[in-house]
Amino acid sequence: MNNSTRPTAYLSPKLNSAPHRHKGDLGVFAIAPVQAGEVLVVWGGDVVPADKFFQLPVYLQQHSLQVEEDLYLVPDAVDEPADFVNHSCEPNAVLSGQITLIAPRDIRPGEEVCFDYAMSDGGPYDEFACACGTPLCRGKITGNDWQRPELWERYAGHFSPYLQRRIDRLRNRKS
Repeated sequence: MNNSTRPTAYLSPKLNSAPHRHKGDLGVFAIAPVQAGEVLVVWGGDVVPADKFFQLPVYLQQHSLQVEEDLYLVPDAVDEPADFVNHSCEPNAVLSGQITLIAPRDIRPGEEVCFDYAMSDGGPYDEFACACGTPLCRGKITGNDWQRPELWERYAGHFSPYLQRRIDRLRNRKS
């Protein structure tokens, strides 16, 4: 990992990372209207295998993204603004491919941009008690949430490709 100050990820100019008063860290917020379908974030970094990933500091693991079976995208830069997109069980951002977030609906200025980590996480490296406060809040976020059939329907077409392959295998076993 290089700890340079150059940006290694794309964050829409309509977004900004800022302190999140309820979550105790940072979040990403809209500072201008965002239209449905716009690209919000494209993450960058180094792709590392699981054996190296699990040797990294917990802080780096928590700001990383699983992109394939046993492969993780780890940010190059410390505190990259795009790495502070928080989780929500009712997100206003969804995955498009492995490393891109898009807006599935319009987002108003001041609204926090969040995605459901179940769209990308298939392992236990970032499990936590959820405090999103939405009516659909699951209470605890785990690396197994992608296995929930209700999420398959809600996020159809927006799972990371490796998770979509897992979902397809599970569906085929049930048929």
